[in-house]
Amino acid sequence: MAKLRQIAFYGKGGIGKSTTSQNTLASLAEMGQKILIVGCDPKADSTRLILHAKAQDTILSLAADAGSVEDLELEDVMKVGYRDIRCVESGGPEPGVGCAGRGVITSINFLEEEGAYDGMDYVSYDVLGDVVCGGFAMPIRENKAQEIYIVMSGEMMAMYAANNISKGVLKYANSGGVRLGGLVCNERQTDKEYELADALAKMLGTRLIHFIPRDNIVQHAELRRMTVLEYAPDSKQADEYRTLAKKIHENVGNGTIPTPITMDQLEDLLMEHGIMDAIDESVVGKTAAELAVA
Repeated sequence: MAKLRQIAFYGKGGIGKSTTSQNTLASLAEMGQKILIVGCDPKADSTRLILHAKAQDTILSLAADAGSVEDLELEDVMKVGYRDIRCVESGGPEPGVGCAGRGVITSINFLEEEGAYDGMDYVSYDVLGDVVCGGFAMPIRENKAQEIYIVMSGEMMAMYAANNISKGVLKYANSGGVRLGGLVCNERQTDKEYELADALAKMLGTRLIHFIPRDNIVQHAELRRMTVLEYAPDSKQADEYRTLAKKIHENVGNGTIPTPITMDQLEDLLMEHGIMDAIDESVVGKTAAELAVA
């Protein structure tokens, strides 16, 4: 019997993490893998493309209606979508009220107790934005997720977030088995994007596991609440997600303990690739060196 793979997708908010994860998991399901998605974002949008729905009822909202989480059954919170992928959303409080991390903790404990992981090949955690608090680091902190995949782009703040997440992985790597599986670059068509992503991966002690080219077919599929795998299975973009899924599936025992960098090192990386000069010239007509002299 194959060992259960518990993976987590992290990344800067708005980077396309949920879209990337759902398309990748759909590809793994196409390969015959049994998948459970645990959405760890209060927006409850981690399963919408699999379920063809706006938002799934969350464990926290259903528990509030029922009285407590103990009053729920597994079939109350779990839905089955595309290619028999099982879907659960943890949910969270309204913005500005309470800690959404508690929803993640409550959900994972409930699912484990109810046997939701039984018979699965993969459990995937789709986690909100950055590592902003201990609650959102729960899949790492409690030694649940063993492999972390960071979705990023060549934009400075996406790279900053990737480095910050690496710090979270490093913090818990020695006390548990969590490892960084690699970076996934979701192309934004910025200057020298592949080179930057690859260089950052090497500095973090990991690898760029895949570079996903930008294609508007992703947005077309999303508008229909579908993965690209379902909407356009013969497209080049569907094959990109299949390639990423295959790389993750074969990425056994290759995880690393990351080596986060400083903000100065990140800025130096951008300088080395001429990105700062390109930005400065486009905005003020001077290179970084010329600005420094001025």
